[in-house]
Amino acid sequence: MSKSQKLMSLALLGALSLPLLHCNGSQHSPEEKYYLVSANIQLPYWQTAGAGLSRAAAQLKVKAEFVGPDTYDAKLEQQEFQRVVKLKPAGILISPADPDLMKADIDAAIAQGIPVLTIDSDSKSSKRLFFIGTNNYQAGVTGGQVLVKQLQGKGNVVFFSMPGQANLDERFRGYQSVLESHPQVKILEVVNIKGDPRIAFDTTMDIIEKGKIKVDAFVCLEAAAGKEVATVLDRKKVKDKVVVAMDTDAETLEWIQKGVIAATIGQKPFSMAFFGVKMLDDLHHHPLSPLSATWAQDPFAPIPTLVDTGATLIDKGNVNEFIRSRDSAAAAAKGD
Repeated sequence: MSKSQKLMSLALLGALSLPLLHCNGSQHSPEEKYYLVSANIQLPYWQTAGAGLSRAAAQLKVKAEFVGPDTYDAKLEQQEFQRVVKLKPAGILISPADPDLMKADIDAAIAQGIPVLTIDSDSKSSKRLFFIGTNNYQAGVTGGQVLVKQLQGKGNVVFFSMPGQANLDERFRGYQSVLESHPQVKILEVVNIKGDPRIAFDTTMDIIEKGKIKVDAFVCLEAAAGKEVATVLDRKKVKDKVVVAMDTDAETLEWIQKGVIAATIGQKPFSMAFFGVKMLDDLHHHPLSPLSATWAQDPFAPIPTLVDTGATLIDKGNVNEFIRSRDSAAAAAKGD
């Protein structure tokens, strides 16, 4: 090969390598930023989601920020979402505390060309592109099966929830579907804790101290109430109540180890946020056209309608193994 041919080959190789370099990371600009918006963001559950957000952003070499009120306040969450939309981000993840309240704002963001995905809690009537999270109905079915088994098919139950929040309502429907075939398991009350776990504590204390109604089991449809119920039962030395919780913060797992909580259903908030950022990044660099299309009705849509991140039933039989796996994963993450 002549010298001129060699130079020509090198020049051609360099030209061909430019797109490859672009695909390997240079496509991300310093201004590219993704947001996760939620309420009650100081809960351990949401801190885990925040870790998934940060991990994905670090891998992609983009910016990410987790925002929202520290309390369960749907209106403040809406205001924070509206603020973020004005910043024209590359994409937004949101867990709507009130799906109906957020619908118009999600639709407005989509109309402006900002990809929006829901995680953990959905807003099905909005134009969000798709949902990433637990199959909440199935989580309720799983919990209902545990409840019936623990009660041996008979007993009175109090639920702690936040009616109107889509994911919790779906879980409740799952429980109801199981209990329909077990008429001797009766739902006495659904207590709205309004995002304040102290309501679960005070309600349980009132039930135990006054004894006006016979309650055999407590079901907690969100992350915060289970440990509050367990604390009351432990303080009052009550041994004959069934508690089915939700999620895997440290205190909930400790109460399972002690035998106060029978079981909990663990979700994957880290995976929800991690995968959510990856999907938003892809949607930012490979935009859908039009973004506002009804993709759920399109059999050839390039996006799913939902991504089920899965759930795990944790009880005394596997709680120690779960904790070991969690700690091992956390140690590996620190070493990254």
